[in-house]
Amino acid sequence: MTGRADRATVLTTSILVLSGLVALYSASAPFSLRHYGSDIYMLVRQLAAVGVGVIGLLVLARLDYRLLLRMNGALLVGSIGLSLVTLLPLPICTGGCWLSLGPFDLQPTEFVKLALVLYLASSIARRRERMSTFTDGILPYLVILGVLGAITLSQPDLGMLLIFAGLTASMLFLGGARRRHLAFLGLGAIPLVYVAIRIAPYRFARVLSFLDPQAYSTSSGYQVLQSLMAVGAGGIFGRGLGASRAKLFYLPQAHNDFILSVVGEETGMLGILCVLSLLGFLVWRAFAIAESAPDEEGRLIAYGIGCAIGMQALVNAGVTLGILPVTGLTLPFFSGGGSSILVTLAMVGVLLNVSKQGGRL
Repeated sequence: MTGRADRATVLTTSILVLSGLVALYSASAPFSLRHYGSDIYMLVRQLAAVGVGVIGLLVLARLDYRLLLRMNGALLVGSIGLSLVTLLPLPICTGGCWLSLGPFDLQPTEFVKLALVLYLASSIARRRERMSTFTDGILPYLVILGVLGAITLSQPDLGMLLIFAGLTASMLFLGGARRRHLAFLGLGAIPLVYVAIRIAPYRFARVLSFLDPQAYSTSSGYQVLQSLMAVGAGGIFGRGLGASRAKLFYLPQAHNDFILSVVGEETGMLGILCVLSLLGFLVWRAFAIAESAPDEEGRLIAYGIGCAIGMQALVNAGVTLGILPVTGLTLPFFSGGGSSILVTLAMVGVLLNVSKQGGRL
């Protein structure tokens, strides 16, 4: 049975995209004017990415997700291969994580998220009867995480690795892996995360500044303090749209990692709650779509997409509010960056197709 795409997901996504464009323009205007001579430069780039993303969404919403599942291995290997290219000493490799392709910068690890969801959904569904064993239910996915860990730590991008790990653990749990195996892996990951933080001075500095930002107010704690000051200055109702002071080069990455700080300053805590509520509602719709999916693969895809968007939003909000150390993760639909919005819209497209294949909700 094929029904309509979930209209609540379409409406919520539309509101998030439009709100994100407004927030991005406000947060990026001073940066764009100073570095590119036009206050709409970053907005135009984001609009171009949104345009391509919407086309991708429409295509994927019509394309049976089972066709994507047939290519899950190739998609994962291809996205991992592109991520490896970023580590090569090539002119197109910039910043450790990006490929510079003319006017656009591509972050391949963003595409790994969707490819990983598709691969896990297909693989876990095939192994459903064997997921309770460690060798079939855990070990193969540890190998993949190990490869992704080597790449992301070399870029370096520990935040993205944590998303990959959390996404994998969530889908393994939903796919029938034993809780004790997952708990054992979680405990085993703690010393590995500690080592990853300790061997990189900038990561260790972020943790120290998270624990005591005032002591590092002129170095690694500067961003966090400026973020908290911006959110605090916004109060409940905010200074007014466009009236942020933090974006006037007090807050680094105001239009990327810390765009929620600008939203908070301009629209207050109510604005932050609205953004998080919209993202939370989208995640809830993904879970609802999962429950009405026509097969196990569709169920796991919808749950995986909901988890990927939800976890990244929570981590970004936690950093903005000083609850978590700085990770460098973007806020879905809002942060500047073509790769992020492209992949997020692609995920929504696949989600809509699952909803159509499962019948009308």
